[in-house]
Amino acid sequence: MRELVVLQVGQCGNHTGIKFWEIISDEHGVSPNGSFHGESELQLERMNVYYTEAMGGRFVPRCVLIDLDPGTQNTVRGSPFGRLFRPENFIAGRAGSGNNWAKGRYTDGLEMMDAVLDVVRKEAEGCDHLQGFQIIHSIGGGCGSGMGSAIMDQLRDEWSDKIFNNFTVLPSPKVSDVVVEPYNSIFSLDHLIETSDLTVILDNEALYDICNHVLKTSCSFADLNHLISTAICGITTCFRFPGQLNSDLRKLAVNLVPFPRVHFVAPCFVPLTSRDNQTYKAITVPNLVQQMFDAKVLMAACNPLKGRYLTCAAVFRGRLSVAEVEEMMLNTQDKNSTHFVEWIPNNCQTALCDIPPRGMKMSATFMGNSTAIQAVFGRIQSAYSSMFKRKAFIHWYTGEGMEESEFLSTESNVLDLISEYQQYQEAPA
Repeated sequence: MRELVVLQVGQCGNHTGIKFWEIISDEHGVSPNGSFHGESELQLERMNVYYTEAMGGRFVPRCVLIDLDPGTQNTVRGSPFGRLFRPENFIAGRAGSGNNWAKGRYTDGLEMMDAVLDVVRKEAEGCDHLQGFQIIHSIGGGCGSGMGSAIMDQLRDEWSDKIFNNFTVLPSPKVSDVVVEPYNSIFSLDHLIETSDLTVILDNEALYDICNHVLKTSCSFADLNHLISTAICGITTCFRFPGQLNSDLRKLAVNLVPFPRVHFVAPCFVPLTSRDNQTYKAITVPNLVQQMFDAKVLMAACNPLKGRYLTCAAVFRGRLSVAEVEEMMLNTQDKNSTHFVEWIPNNCQTALCDIPPRGMKMSATFMGNSTAIQAVFGRIQSAYSSMFKRKAFIHWYTGEGMEESEFLSTESNVLDLISEYQQYQEAPA
């Protein structure tokens, strides 16, 4: 079985991660104490991808929960599924990172690194055939960003042949008022460009607009985490249930990433529902496909119509006709052919899973590697640049051991990435 180890880093990573485990445990028939109460062999068939079978037939998530602030983990432990995790897989510091990337990367985070690597090694050794790591984190604060970067560097050194997949939450002033978020984000993006194989961008700017304008609901962190966790569950469907396409992380990365640095994808999940209202209207395959390509439900604040898709992948769930799904996807591609590069053949992949999400007849999760995502990086780089020009707050970072030259080199790497996306957008057939 090709197993995955999940690392939840920082406050956002842990709160989103616990929601992810709640949903997939429900889908696989795992109760909060780890016992199996499902009704189908399909729920068990690929359980080992995410769970270890422990003593007494209990299923335990293959997950490491990390935060500099012990308060987050106390919240996770006290949640309904808190007892599901191995107690020794909770690793916490003594105090938070103060929203400082350098603290997570160079000082407080590094002090915890040996403890983190010990637990990750134990999880990896318990796998028959480890395929890779999935890291759930945000990059606006200090722990998910700085310590997340340090962990990625260490894991890459030790497991260079494995696949690294990040679920990365990007900050927005609409959601948070931490003034140094642009610094933390650019430093983290610089690391993600070099160390991640596939980064799924979950942009708070877009998630806020989905809550307000599409779902017309409140926009608490719980609402944002609900949207993020539905996307992660949709993306992981093919790893967790039997399917033909993108059935493991490496295959998904190969299909979505045409060039190593250009590995940032924007997801969406349809039909969208709010946390409080999980009722679903009757929906058809044409509805699903139409909604899937609507920029308003994309979880990154960019408009794919202003760019071109290099690649994309869709996961449909429910008892659907393969022929109908593929026909609708081809029709949509044909109608929007100018928004797909023509020099990558068969660049839109479709996978089907018979098992719908709980309470739904059908759903679809989409991942698009579009050149339009440069707008997201441009937004953060612009805020970064205007702060760095004034040398605002840099003493917080140099005080933790950073050099001022790092501010220039990291920004330069992100600007290069933006240029690469633009170059592929303009590339002729």
